[in-house]
Amino acid sequence: MNNRLLYAVLLCLPVYNSSAATKVFEHKLANGLKVLVQEDHRSPVAVSQVWYKVGSSYEPGGITGASHMLEHMMFKGTDKHAAGEFSRIIAENGGDENAFTGQDYTAYFQTMESSRLAVSFELEADRMRGLHLLPEELKKELQVVTEERRMRTDDNPQAKMQEQFNAMAFASSPYKHPVIGWPSDIANYTVDDLQAWYQRWYAPNNATLVVVGDVDAKAVFDLAEKYFGALKPSDIKPLKPQTEIEQLGVRKMTVKIPAKLPSVLMGYKVPVLATAEQESDVYALEVLAGILDGGSGARLSTTLVRGKQIAVAAGAGYSMTSRMSDLFTLEATPAEGKTLAEMEAALKAEVKKLQDNLVSDDELQRIKAQVLASDVYQRDSNFYQAMQLGTLETVGLGWQKGDEYVPKINQVTAQQVRDVARKYLLEDHLNIAYLEPQAMDATTEKKGAK
Repeated sequence: MNNRLLYAVLLCLPVYNSSAATKVFEHKLANGLKVLVQEDHRSPVAVSQVWYKVGSSYEPGGITGASHMLEHMMFKGTDKHAAGEFSRIIAENGGDENAFTGQDYTAYFQTMESSRLAVSFELEADRMRGLHLLPEELKKELQVVTEERRMRTDDNPQAKMQEQFNAMAFASSPYKHPVIGWPSDIANYTVDDLQAWYQRWYAPNNATLVVVGDVDAKAVFDLAEKYFGALKPSDIKPLKPQTEIEQLGVRKMTVKIPAKLPSVLMGYKVPVLATAEQESDVYALEVLAGILDGGSGARLSTTLVRGKQIAVAAGAGYSMTSRMSDLFTLEATPAEGKTLAEMEAALKAEVKKLQDNLVSDDELQRIKAQVLASDVYQRDSNFYQAMQLGTLETVGLGWQKGDEYVPKINQVTAQQVRDVARKYLLEDHLNIAYLEPQAMDATTEKKGAK
């Protein structure tokens, strides 16, 4: 929201900033489009991504999944290019392309030989404001999305449990809705629904263009001005707050679906970078997740899987870059002969150890090394570097936040890890889902339910 207030000031002024740590260059067009460039000259390739500040968490009831559906329709033609032309042109120029939708964003990307960047820009600029939504194309794509939902969610026991779990864990936060949308909403999309969604959110002043690769930053800015500069901005009004209400006690559910193996999924309400009162808590939670599930030497693997052998798989998860407060999750599949109740108790016992005892310095340093090594390894990829810049910018943190990750992880102490375990991993803020496998028929067996 602060960026919108700056648009009037920056209307005619090019803005160039760079970070010595990551050598990111920033430029804002007069229409509000932000352009981020990170030069990497190791190979003659460039990744180009366009990020829109809209995802499933922006959607009201009745049109859940609209952002994902529109992602599909963005390949179905404009006034200049017929359906399928976008992908054909990218392929003819030796590139790869795709798109993805999340809770907080929708992004489109191409990887091409860096001299072909203009091809990517011309096509993305065209569909940013010139999408042509046709009823016959929507009808065909509805079938595609319906089948996608069936394969990825309805016929996948773990995904189905996750969807049910989110719907229970979040009461007022839009994170309760699946990114792909609820089946009844998908079945009733209209061209008018998607046209309104497109007109509302697809505009240069609601987008970030990220380029990483063998490019010159100034040349990229000139190219962006050429293709995107004439696009008109929109009057984008801020969303109403949709914060999660306080949870006042543990919530539990049982999911009974055809599956081969039982499992338990647990989630505690926790803050993220965008919502934390104390930012240091977020980095401590990141380290805590690494202690539990940061490689083969982490506690869940060494204790529950290889040690006591009461689980065939166990893990932990935490995303510090969500737009709104999220969940710190634990999940496990019990070994043969072990019950879900025993599995739940074992996971809680690992949490209690972290609440009662300080992590040793050796373990803390080892986990920090694992977390940091993972980050450094991912930064070796142009695509991941662009992903990081786009994510941080789109959720409102600013791309500069990426440079803080390594030093702030290094600053986390054993005391802070114990403090956040005591502060946030509370029974009254816990949500639990149990997957109880039901008998599978021959069709389900063939589909490979797990």
